[in-house]
Amino acid sequence: MSSSPSIRYAHIGCGAGFAGDRPDAAVALVEALAERDGARYLFFELLAERTLAEAQLRKLEDPAMGYATHLFAFLEPIVASCLTHGIPIITNGGAANPVAAAQRLRRQLKTQGLDAKIACVMGDDLGDALDGQTARADWLPADCPLEEIVSCNVYIGAEAVTQALRDGADIVIGGRLADPSMAVGALRHAHGWAADDWQHLAVATAAGHLLECGTQITGGYFADARRKTVADLANLGCPIAEVGSDASLVITKMPGSGGCVTEQTVKEQLLYEVHDPAAYLTPDVTLDVSRVRLETLGPDRVAIHDIHGHPAPATLKGNLGLRGLWFGEAGISYAGPDAVERAQLALEILRQRLGARLPQLRPHFDLIGVASLFNDGSGEWLEKRLREAPAVEDVRLRLGIVDRDRDAIDTALQELEALYLNGPAGGGGVRRQLGESLRTQSFLIARERVTPFVSWQ
Repeated sequence: MSSSPSIRYAHIGCGAGFAGDRPDAAVALVEALAERDGARYLFFELLAERTLAEAQLRKLEDPAMGYATHLFAFLEPIVASCLTHGIPIITNGGAANPVAAAQRLRRQLKTQGLDAKIACVMGDDLGDALDGQTARADWLPADCPLEEIVSCNVYIGAEAVTQALRDGADIVIGGRLADPSMAVGALRHAHGWAADDWQHLAVATAAGHLLECGTQITGGYFADARRKTVADLANLGCPIAEVGSDASLVITKMPGSGGCVTEQTVKEQLLYEVHDPAAYLTPDVTLDVSRVRLETLGPDRVAIHDIHGHPAPATLKGNLGLRGLWFGEAGISYAGPDAVERAQLALEILRQRLGARLPQLRPHFDLIGVASLFNDGSGEWLEKRLREAPAVEDVRLRLGIVDRDRDAIDTALQELEALYLNGPAGGGGVRRQLGESLRTQSFLIARERVTPFVSWQ
């Protein structure tokens, strides 16, 4: 990439795209960032829609918990190197308890003889605003049962991240920081971009959006067995964005790693979860990628041109985590001659037994190997597949139920287990589980009613 000597570059790497990502992947990423000139940043995206509700439940059980379950598996291998090389770390892995995460990190650093400026970005959690109130908050959905709310968070933008970095933070731990906003905060810090510089913020948001799912853009989710081959999938390289002070944007990856960065991988990630390419609403800017042009600069180097930005929306998106439901599932396998017919017979036994004993439940049945992923709640797809008489000698009957009555679900799962002796021959490998089923509900809230702030730990 040719450039003017006056152009400064910031290099941002994403070490994780979700809470269950590979903790070891960021080690090589930090090494790659350390070799680059200019501003370098590393971020971990560790939240999903239900993650905060799960984190809040852990916090209720133990006030010292509530951050992302594997947060320290990601931080521990790289934090010393990042401090040595001056690479700030940004993460939303603080989840429901950024302060507790920061305090634990502080204790661990002390045992290693290390020190760091740790900033927590707060203000996304509106749960306290609901505690003990007698009147419904006017921004809550009208159909939301107050007694079932376990978490209430707003997707906040980059302002507090930028402020923390300007004030010297080595590590920034937030809660529901919007995914791309972590990169926006870093780029505003690196290049001095203002909060209302919509064009530059659009490029920063596009960079964050392209990076936020980690190796999804370097070939992971892109790969297909035949049509889209990707080399060395077992060793995918984390993505890196190179963003110039002139708002140029290039996506690449760690050198010598598996995977690929191509115009095709970039296109897929660019449109990922985008409801309107001409007006993608984020906390920092309204992003327009409807006229984007891609340019291959070399192996694993793709430039993105013609990104446009418009003023940020007047409202922010909020997300409620709701409890009150339970989810149970159980399965039993059949193999060998007539496996499908025996599994179908087991299914009919369950239908009769559950219909008689637990008519209030709405069980869902799959025959894995015959109909599962394409199966529907009514069972029409399953019936169609069975009429086709599939030649399968390895099939698993799965029962799934969501309901408010935990005991009734448990009884239904027991009915499946009873097939060991009361059902068709040859059933085996029964597994069952029952747990709380958290669900989410979105809402909009006026931006001025949310006040993110920095808390130093």
